[in-house]
Amino acid sequence: MNFDFSEDQKFLGNEARKFLEAECPMTAVRLVLNDDDVSHNETVWNKVVEMGWLGTAIPEEHGGLGLGLLEVCVLAEEMGRVLAPVPWASTVYFFTEALKLAGSNEQQAEILPRIVSGDVMGCYAASEGPGNPAADSLKTTFDGSTLSGTKVPVTDGDIATHAVVLAKEGSGASLVLVDLTGEGVTRKTLQTLDPTRSHAEIVFDKAPATRLGNAGDGEMLNDQVLDHAAVLLAFEQLGGASRALEMATDYAKERYAFGRPIGGNQAIKHKLAEMYVKNEVARSNCFYGAWAVSTGAAELPEAAAAARIAACEAFWFASKENIQTHGGMGFTWEVDCHLFYRRAKLLAVQAGAPKVWKEKLVRTLENKNAA
Repeated sequence: MNFDFSEDQKFLGNEARKFLEAECPMTAVRLVLNDDDVSHNETVWNKVVEMGWLGTAIPEEHGGLGLGLLEVCVLAEEMGRVLAPVPWASTVYFFTEALKLAGSNEQQAEILPRIVSGDVMGCYAASEGPGNPAADSLKTTFDGSTLSGTKVPVTDGDIATHAVVLAKEGSGASLVLVDLTGEGVTRKTLQTLDPTRSHAEIVFDKAPATRLGNAGDGEMLNDQVLDHAAVLLAFEQLGGASRALEMATDYAKERYAFGRPIGGNQAIKHKLAEMYVKNEVARSNCFYGAWAVSTGAAELPEAAAAARIAACEAFWFASKENIQTHGGMGFTWEVDCHLFYRRAKLLAVQAGAPKVWKEKLVRTLENKNAA
């Protein structure tokens, strides 16, 4: 079984890297970081829209490129390398995938073309605070036509035009689609460790909403959306981890101490080697997840969990050791190391913390072995 990307997909990745290095340097990230009133880099976002990347996995009949999730994985890794300060993940990994999985033909025909054009910016609202959302604990309710309750934190919830929300309906849960620009919606921006990815608290007060999929299917659909998003997030984390390793390696070659590069010291060699090993383990699991999500394989739940766990570990470790390799400079505001550490910590809790995914992986394997 070949888990590698095709030559066309590798070419797409190379071209995306050239584009993002030119259009989204670290100065573009710092523009958002340094201004509390700026939620994302609108210039970079408009460039991404112009490239048509939002429609990568959207069918041609809805104005998309008609490619697949493998191509989204390729782009996700490149977006991760530059720490793109745009609502890419919320719109593509979560919102678009939820619509594709659960939306009716009418809902898809209405929303998907507007995602491609950039008129719709999406977010996904499942969390209501600490803990894993479940039907019996949800406080946000849907009565068939309106939505009431509070969702927090919601990634890009302060700038999104639409949201897919997990809400209680009757004795179960459902996914519902909400226009955040309509009535009955109040939003408050939240402060997080990584200001380059905005978050919000959203309060719904009888906000008009429509159901995605069947009533009571919310938990099942939420699991499917998160499995898809976990694989795509893992590739984004892998991109960040790879870039952190490159930064540490380059600095270890350039920085001299006692007449020789610090990379010649055994302790530094061991740091870099361990970073490389964790990155390659994560890459292997990411490829497994990419295969599963692109083919609809039955192994997707375990593959998504494995990719998510390995990528969280790799990015966190690489970002931490990148700071350590840079020494005292690595802790300063002017050096970019802390940007990767911030993003690593943030992505590790988006779509569920590693602990949640470890428990899910264990349950999946137990059920598989018991069958």
